[in-house]
Amino acid sequence: MIGYQANLLSESHGLRRRVFKSWQTILFLMLIGLAADVWCQRIPLPSSPPVADAALPDAPESLATAPQQSPGQSSPGSIRGVVVNRDGAAYEGVRVVFAQPPSTPVSSRTVESDSNGRFSFSDAPPGAFTLTISSQGFATQVISGLLHSGESQDLPAIVLHVTTAVSEVRVTATQQEVALEQLRQEEKQRVFGFIPNFYVTYVPNAPPLTSKQKFALAWKSSVDPVTFLVTGGIAGVEQANNTFSGYGEGAQGYAKRFAANYSDTFIGTMIGGAMLPSLLKQDPRYFYKGIGTPRSRFLYAIANAIICKGDNGHWQVNYSGILGSLAAGGISNLYYPANNRDGTTLTFENALINTAAGAVQNVFQEFLVRRFTPKIPNYGSSKP
Repeated sequence: MIGYQANLLSESHGLRRRVFKSWQTILFLMLIGLAADVWCQRIPLPSSPPVADAALPDAPESLATAPQQSPGQSSPGSIRGVVVNRDGAAYEGVRVVFAQPPSTPVSSRTVESDSNGRFSFSDAPPGAFTLTISSQGFATQVISGLLHSGESQDLPAIVLHVTTAVSEVRVTATQQEVALEQLRQEEKQRVFGFIPNFYVTYVPNAPPLTSKQKFALAWKSSVDPVTFLVTGGIAGVEQANNTFSGYGEGAQGYAKRFAANYSDTFIGTMIGGAMLPSLLKQDPRYFYKGIGTPRSRFLYAIANAIICKGDNGHWQVNYSGILGSLAAGGISNLYYPANNRDGTTLTFENALINTAAGAVQNVFQEFLVRRFTPKIPNYGSSKP
């Protein structure tokens, strides 16, 4: 028993010694750790940049502070702007078209400016773009630019300018209107500025006159003051030479001669220049040639005493002028003195005289009259 207790005491003492040694070991290790900690605090370690400032290349995606873009990827951007006038006032309802090359996802988009004149394009693909700004009454503007990936671009204020209205108006006048305008110009043609030169046109392709215009021209020529003046001069010469003696002498004889001469002129002009030309559709005017050799122009002028241009533009026998002279000569038998009435002979004599006088007049028209007629419109016709 005593031996057993001695052995037990010996084993307990040995256990305590092992435990004590274990605590010594632990305490020793704790002292070494404490010393190492103190040593580390005395000597500071080099600092490293914060993780938030720069992520390590090999860091897991879950630790990154922002989503990363893979190479070749791009983010949409936005474009904003405002439309104003020259005074800075905003314009609402202006049409703005955003366009890019057809290869882009959104090649075209259209918006209108709001009440503050503002417009915007969100989710715009990056790259080159154009903005077309248009509004009724204003000049269209085109703005080009470049939008980078993820960029929010604010454009300078876009100023609208009032467009200059350019209107092309094509007026197609009728032949009647053109003829009337040319007739008005012809009625201003006067040799030396006062002698009527109405029955000449310097337009080679002048449109034909209407019947109303033919009568108006004949009337204006008949009642022109110069016509009365010339008639009075002829009557005076006949009075001095006692031509048509049956009319007598003195004021009464002069008045009869004046009336006879004016009647010849008036009847011949109205019949040969208005009535028959309207009925036969012929132009009573002389068409000035102005080109070619003197011989060709002389023959042309002589020929126009017996030919004329029809309303259809073709040359034909001047029935109006010839029959007009015969008609005037026949009518003159009613008021000439009885001893001077020779019936058919007087009628044809007057017709031949009028035709010859017309030929001479045409020659003067072709070579001289134009030079002394100051108010001739420039129709672009040939010059003499």
